[in-house]
Amino acid sequence: MNKTLIYSGSVKDVYKVEDGICEFDFTDKVSVFDKPIGNAIPGKGETLCDLACFWFDVLKDLNIGCHFIERTGPKTMRVKEVQIIRDYSKIIDGKTNHLIPLEFILRHYVVGSFHDRILKGKIEPESLGVSEVPYGMELLEPYFETSTKLEAHDRLLSNGEALEIARMEQDRLDEIEDICIRIDDAMEERLESSNLVHVDGKKEFGYDTEGQLMIVDVFGTPDEDRYWDKKRYLENGEHIELSKEAVRTHYRKTGYKEELEAARQAKSEEPPIPDMPNDLVNEVSEIYKSIAGEILKATN
Repeated sequence: MNKTLIYSGSVKDVYKVEDGICEFDFTDKVSVFDKPIGNAIPGKGETLCDLACFWFDVLKDLNIGCHFIERTGPKTMRVKEVQIIRDYSKIIDGKTNHLIPLEFILRHYVVGSFHDRILKGKIEPESLGVSEVPYGMELLEPYFETSTKLEAHDRLLSNGEALEIARMEQDRLDEIEDICIRIDDAMEERLESSNLVHVDGKKEFGYDTEGQLMIVDVFGTPDEDRYWDKKRYLENGEHIELSKEAVRTHYRKTGYKEELEAARQAKSEEPPIPDMPNDLVNEVSEIYKSIAGEILKATN
């Protein structure tokens, strides 16, 4: 069967195989801060495919629609095609087969950029039901927010901005939030016997040709979601990152992230991202494989 490459991204290549059907081919490539890195992570592509297919099967138990059709190889799977509508004015929510141009984020712990925003006063602790917010604190309730999907660089959105971009009503956004919570509840249940804490994650949605809401892209992998080592967290309160966050941390420590942000704010030429050192490549490869092992072992 002839396949036509229609998209080559930082995580996967997408091929059109027939009308309405595409194939994802997961690669070993990696990117951070919207910057593709030159060297790759051995075994990453197969691990992502393992986890994506597993979590899509979980959606069947929850009766939640998705675009997954079938796995076709160690690193490939078939999915329903969705249109990418870059002109927001042409979107008719629920009436056209399209990708909703948002990323939906559900947070369960205060970490990373979320903690940074609290320190900068952009999020008030009182809005989270507490007076102080130490790093790593478990939230009383999941924190739901949205960011852009189709812009050059992802940016967080207010509720009103998200509704305007996606041309949706509040009821639809509430429905998506409820689905995200249901999925994360199911993930937590399945990970109970594992050595993983599910910290946060993002999901993407679209509509099929009949206008039915469905999960698209992938979720639950170390690229989309953040995990911690549960034993270390429960025993010592340590936040041992088991995700792509290890790569982000490296580029923060080297000063690259700060340099990149300064260039973007000044609208000047962005600095090229250096390759990862070999020891980091090996470390992250093992992280991806260990997460897959924990999830698949815990749920057998």
